[in-house]
Amino acid sequence: MPGTICIVDDEIANLNALGATLTDEGYEVCKAQSGMEAMKVIQTESPDVVILDIWMPQLDGLEVLERVRRQFPHILVIMISGHGSVDSVLKAMKLGAYDYVEKPLDIEKIAILVRNALHQRKLEEEKRKLEEENLNLRIKVERHSQLVGSSPVMEKLRQQIAAAAPAHSRVLISGENGTGKELVARAIHLQSPRRENPFVEINCAAIPETLIESELFGHERGAFTGAVSRKRGKFDLADGGTLFLDEIGDMSLAIQAKVLRVLEEQQFVRVGGGKLLKVNVRVIAASNKDLRQEIEEKNFREDLFYRLNVLPIEVPPLRARREDIPALTRHFLKMHAEEQGMKPKEITPGALEMLARHDWPGNIRELRNQIERIMIMVPHALIDVDDMVPFMPKEFEAKRNSQVGRPDSLRDARYAFEREYIATSLRENGWNVSKTAEALKVERSHLHRKIKFLNVELHPEH
Repeated sequence: MPGTICIVDDEIANLNALGATLTDEGYEVCKAQSGMEAMKVIQTESPDVVILDIWMPQLDGLEVLERVRRQFPHILVIMISGHGSVDSVLKAMKLGAYDYVEKPLDIEKIAILVRNALHQRKLEEEKRKLEEENLNLRIKVERHSQLVGSSPVMEKLRQQIAAAAPAHSRVLISGENGTGKELVARAIHLQSPRRENPFVEINCAAIPETLIESELFGHERGAFTGAVSRKRGKFDLADGGTLFLDEIGDMSLAIQAKVLRVLEEQQFVRVGGGKLLKVNVRVIAASNKDLRQEIEEKNFREDLFYRLNVLPIEVPPLRARREDIPALTRHFLKMHAEEQGMKPKEITPGALEMLARHDWPGNIRELRNQIERIMIMVPHALIDVDDMVPFMPKEFEAKRNSQVGRPDSLRDARYAFEREYIATSLRENGWNVSKTAEALKVERSHLHRKIKFLNVELHPEH
């Protein structure tokens, strides 16, 4: 059925004539002879369009129109009247009527109005869905782009982002691979006056030297073999917004010179073109390399560095913010559960301690991948120490087994003490785990996890 139409008129002849015509047109038709009856029918049938007479006993059409627009704003209402005044027409339109038709009714005109109203409703519904999808996408992007953690270094990073965001100055983000430099760039954009405009990113290390210029500035048709049509570059696409140049330290000197010119002039020419294009772009760059060292080695232009390094921000490695690992882990567990359509899983304090002890050379990216792997491979809802061990890197196991020399930190000292304390208690209790657990006032299962986690060697007979 193309739609449901509700006809409201106290004149039976009009009611039946309109009903028959619209039924022949393929619509599903419901009818009401009064305003009170109309509200009940609308509530029950939820029509797409209401054809509503103004003059009716008890509850007139204008009152019904007002209630419908308030309670069911998606329903379109066409008003009809045999003796309507200019005031009633204006009031109906002010209340949100789709259109107004005078009696005697032109049935063909009504049918056209109904088709137009349904078409408009379809367009409005598509627009609403598109807006919802865009909103959901934005919420998803913002959620996945949030900076998780409350450590001192993260609070300092947030303060730097908050200070840099309102400005239009360029930002240079430094930090190891996997620390979240892109998240910092997105956070700056989302807190800036440009947040409603595009955030465009390009990984300078991932694009071949022969293609990087076209990616940045675009090209005209026929500019080179394979250029079958005009292509807009990243600078063009980011006009009014933010362009994130990731791993800019991997950009060749020739391209660096062209980027420098765009930063200075805010204009460029497409590859193979002659027209000068002006843009308003805020550039945020990032690199895992020491660009000052790259300048000394003649791999990076000093003038470009100073153009980019107006607001420098350094993202700390994960090992410098171990206290954030539990919050990051729970965040990734929830995020991966949503993405995979799985039920969320919990993780024990012991398993979180195990994660917090690892150095994570791959930083947040490595932790996120590890949590996704564990989330998928561990079948039960609670992730414990025993579940973690098979997934931890070999270097972690080697570090855990090494108890030689002075501990590097208070955390390591605590682990060393616990290991020795448990081993001593086991010896005193004849290597009986149950008796040892009772003596230490802990659950037997908890002691087993500690023994495995701390790599306490049991007596050979046990």
